[in-house]
Amino acid sequence: MADETYPMTPEGLRTLKAELKQIREIDRPHNVQEIEEALEHGDLRENAEYHAAKDRQAELDARMRFAEYRISRSKVIDPSKMSSSKVAFGATVTVLDMDTDKEDTYSIVGEHEFDVDRGRISFKSPIARVLMGKEEGDEAILKLPRGDRELEVVSIEYKALE
Repeated sequence: MADETYPMTPEGLRTLKAELKQIREIDRPHNVQEIEEALEHGDLRENAEYHAAKDRQAELDARMRFAEYRISRSKVIDPSKMSSSKVAFGATVTVLDMDTDKEDTYSIVGEHEFDVDRGRISFKSPIARVLMGKEEGDEAILKLPRGDRELEVVSIEYKALE
């Protein structure tokens, strides 16, 4: 889709730009040096270092194109400038699992920003999709292969992500 945009937080955009800078300024020049050194070893048919370096070059180029594309089509949404009583992109949501009585907090972020260890989930994830549009006190049913989970929205907050 030509006009597709990619929602992300300001932090997500900064991270993507930093990754692109790392590839352009450090990883690619280092890779070029690896290729040049491998070429000095002679016969390319049996030169594992050369083939590994060329594979790495293809990976770096693909990652660079991916980052450039996402940056060019980014739609930055700053949760700290939002206010809503409903769960939407950028929300930090605390939910109560009705079966286990356990609370979990999730921040709903862009696709490339998810980090489960930090409580960040993609807006396209199943849990984010069932929470979207809910308000405090609403219940949501998360359908999983091992059975349904009943969740209650405890709180919704819009804030800058750390």
